[in-house]
Amino acid sequence: MTHSLVGLALGELVDRALPASADPARGRTRRRALLITGLLASNFPDLDLVLTPLLPAPLGYLIHHRGHTHTLLYALPQVVLLLALTWLLWPAARRLLREDRSARQAVIATALLGMVLHLSFDGLNVYGVHPFHPFDSRWLYGDLVFIVEPVFWTALGFALALLARRAILRWLGLAFFAAMPVLFTWIGFLQWGSLAGLAGVALLVAGANLKLGARAGLVTALLACAGFVGIQAVAGQLARGEIRTALERVAPGSRVLDIPLSSFPANPVCWSFATVSAGPAAGSYGVRVGVLSLAPGLSPVWACPERFGGVTDSATDADVSPGASPAARDRQGPQTSSAAAAAQALPRATAALAWKFSETGSLADFRTLQRTNCHFDAWLRFARVPSLAGGIATDIRFGAPDQPNFSTLPYAARAAEPCPAPLADWGYPRADLLGWKGQQRR
Repeated sequence: MTHSLVGLALGELVDRALPASADPARGRTRRRALLITGLLASNFPDLDLVLTPLLPAPLGYLIHHRGHTHTLLYALPQVVLLLALTWLLWPAARRLLREDRSARQAVIATALLGMVLHLSFDGLNVYGVHPFHPFDSRWLYGDLVFIVEPVFWTALGFALALLARRAILRWLGLAFFAAMPVLFTWIGFLQWGSLAGLAGVALLVAGANLKLGARAGLVTALLACAGFVGIQAVAGQLARGEIRTALERVAPGSRVLDIPLSSFPANPVCWSFATVSAGPAAGSYGVRVGVLSLAPGLSPVWACPERFGGVTDSATDADVSPGASPAARDRQGPQTSSAAAAAQALPRATAALAWKFSETGSLADFRTLQRTNCHFDAWLRFARVPSLAGGIATDIRFGAPDQPNFSTLPYAARAAEPCPAPLADWGYPRADLLGWKGQQRR
């Protein structure tokens, strides 16, 4: 939905930036062409989902989604395809593009910018993109906003609903975008403070539209989105500092390699996080998962929505030990006695931070597995926080750390199967655990 709203807002802004057409019919065609171009361009890169059957699950999705179509170079043929389809299938748009130079330039610019915005919004979250492939195939992560962010829905949704020319569509749109945050709060996805913030965003956008006009409403919505991203950037830096300090207490002497962050929806205070570190024991690594509140006096960790990784109040009442619960259990890494010996009980949760999961493993075993199991090697082209247990690998950025998710790979069961192909030449997010410099294979 975010990509669609961004594309429609882009089309509206471009149309309103152009001089009014002397021919009302041509003006309507131009507006529709820009709206449809923005909508399609902002969604075209996700056509790579049709490539997921090329590899067995989960590798098809992990390797080919956010793949080649999510790069700047391969955005160009997508723009050509989109414009060609418009030219061939829409006679009125074809006449407009042929006869009106400014409309033609506007449609081309909207298609290009729509593709870039898709990559940019995808790059804001913890999943990541590699937009500069094939020149630079590293994964890049924003770690700034939740992967399905209601702030974007509210700001852009209200701005666009107010532009609907039919009253019934306008009121239905406003009702839909007003009801969604209320529903999500009621079922436990959002805090009440987040709901109040979203209501403020909606009122700000609506006020700008009513007082200053439709273009001002759209600009206000975009500024609200940009402002939220800026707030998240500052909050994310503060969160990383708190997490580094906490990790030093839990595993003194370890070397931090990565701290993936995922904010809670519409919430700059609550953050789910993971850490990947080397040491402190020689030849070992550790992965950990937790939840952080930047304002524990206002919103302690147990007030962060449990459905998105928050902890219950009872989790602070006692130490969490390896035998306490599956979610809090220290699990052995690639089946080594040294990893088992390095496992430690998780410390007591506080109002500011709760550790939920810890796993240690042997670097030597991790590297051997990468060299000897081609399925695991392919999986490492995606995995950022690898958890290994019982012949199964899971990237614990996603979902509960003790539960399988869309990234879970039974690498041991597939060891005798043919190697997966075709594979994209993406960088390895955990090349540091493999002893490589950069993300590329050595």
